[in-house]
Amino acid sequence: MSQKLADIGKNCYICIIFSLKVRNYCSQGKLEGAFLTGKTWNIPEDAVVQKGGKEKHIMPLLKVLREQKEMRLKGGIYHRTQIDLTYNSNHMEGSKLSHEQTRHIFETNTIGITDVSVRVDDIVETVNHFRCIDSIIDHATDRLTEGYIKELHLMLKSGTHDAQKDWFRVGEYKLMPNEVGGMETCEPEKLKEYNGKKSKSLDDILDFHQRFEAIHPFQDGNGRVGRLVMFKECLANSIVPFIITEELRRFYYRGLQQWPTIPEYLRDTCLAAQDNYKALLRYFRIKE
Repeated sequence: MSQKLADIGKNCYICIIFSLKVRNYCSQGKLEGAFLTGKTWNIPEDAVVQKGGKEKHIMPLLKVLREQKEMRLKGGIYHRTQIDLTYNSNHMEGSKLSHEQTRHIFETNTIGITDVSVRVDDIVETVNHFRCIDSIIDHATDRLTEGYIKELHLMLKSGTHDAQKDWFRVGEYKLMPNEVGGMETCEPEKLKEYNGKKSKSLDDILDFHQRFEAIHPFQDGNGRVGRLVMFKECLANSIVPFIITEELRRFYYRGLQQWPTIPEYLRDTCLAAQDNYKALLRYFRIKE
């Protein structure tokens, strides 16, 4: 064998070893922000290896959510969170599915008998939202990246009518500026991560959420993706998460609009929603 061929073989061997090492880092959670699509690991450009590979401290709720998710346990906090978060978040964005229909889809993977027409996209986005919740539970303690936010959008909108439109850009930032509630939105390129602090307070999370919704980086699905990220970041920082329900919807939107001048509106609304979720934790005997 020539020296050149020997060098090529040696380099190939090194590449294989390196590839296996990277996959191990991903599977062990040592590369923050890495996520699995099929059998392929997607790694953020700015990902760094966590020294020692020690897992971050996780709150009791997250441990229970992960355990019940793996068990596919019915009737627990995971089951309740999947249905309530999916129904309320989708309903805020115009889904016509009822809470009972959402429950039926989650429990049986069927729509059931209905005497009214049902939009296919409502069903697809409901199933997709269940997958998104599974993802934020799995990746709750990972550092938040633009790549992961885009992955959530791709997961939410895959298989919908919008996904068939070339200009819609599922999983990518919008090409065309739009308005939300009569307000102009910022350009997608202005989306910034808020990872400067090692731990985030509730106000840090709310501030990022408000800025994300103001930027409105995707053509559609921003509210649901934003609320999924907010839920994830609460779990990541040992803060009891919350679900914005129909009763709090109007106050939530007012809070988003008034956050820069009157942050109490959004904060108090989310604290009220948090109290409702805390009641669930007490019912299921889960420590905060």
